[in-house]
Amino acid sequence: MKKLLITSALTPLLAIVYAQNNDNMLFPHIADVSHTTKDQAELMYSFFIAKSRHEVKNTINFFSKDMATYTDATLGWPIDGYEALHKMFSQYMPKWPETGLSYPTRIIGGNGSVIVGFNDTPDLFGDEIRALGAIDFKDGKIVRWVDYWDSRSFNTDLFFKLKTSKENFPTDFKESVVGENASKKMIYLCTQLQNAFSNNNAQAIADLFSYDAAYEDMSLRTQLLGKTEIIKYLTKALPKMPFGKGSKLRHVLGNDLGGGFEWIGSAITQVKTGITAIELDDKGLITRLTIVYDSRNLDDKKLLNLVSISFTN
Repeated sequence: MKKLLITSALTPLLAIVYAQNNDNMLFPHIADVSHTTKDQAELMYSFFIAKSRHEVKNTINFFSKDMATYTDATLGWPIDGYEALHKMFSQYMPKWPETGLSYPTRIIGGNGSVIVGFNDTPDLFGDEIRALGAIDFKDGKIVRWVDYWDSRSFNTDLFFKLKTSKENFPTDFKESVVGENASKKMIYLCTQLQNAFSNNNAQAIADLFSYDAAYEDMSLRTQLLGKTEIIKYLTKALPKMPFGKGSKLRHVLGNDLGGGFEWIGSAITQVKTGITAIELDDKGLITRLTIVYDSRNLDDKKLLNLVSISFTN
């Protein structure tokens, strides 16, 4: 595999990672790697190159033979064990057309655990998937990977064909098996933020954000800029949000540059799980927060109500 490089002249907002290759690049090498390490960026790009080349052997080699687990939190696919993962890759990858690609758009955290934003093009699973993946490592190998994405725009018939039935849908994503691999700083921050979300504590939330922070809800297609607008919105929205009152922290990932946490949804909604990605400045304040969960579990009226809150004073 060709060596990966990261440009040295980075802007504050975006770092370009690319592959040295005589052929055209497989996919857009556009991932924001400003909140990860060089080694982590190179590792993740190597993984997605192997996946996009549909190379079963090279892809499975990124996983630990001693302990490996994968869960699609939206479809409810629990796949445990190295051999089971190898079987899944062997089943799907040879059938993918050459145009089927998977590539990263953001890499946050590093080494012990990371959150990766990525895109699976429609040729892989029948429709586009834009996900946040929660990944834990041990000795440089992946031991746990959980994907979170919003299925509302995914082909409905195909989605329910792929989705695990309600009675068999997993609730244990093996976080207790791998343990916490995030930095102490990230664990503390995520615990504070989740507690503030669960208790609708606007002041505690405000204390964790930088003045010019950005807030993104991928499921509601909502973006807010600036701490003032973010806090106003969350004060009104949190009592109705799946990650608000009564929600619980599941698992923390990342390092002192960024990361985030998986959460268990509040009992007031049908959304049972989701993920929150976080980027930090040099003072440890949140500069960008991104949330995703499956909004298909919200009825249309409730969804529109949550969206409309961002437009009211």
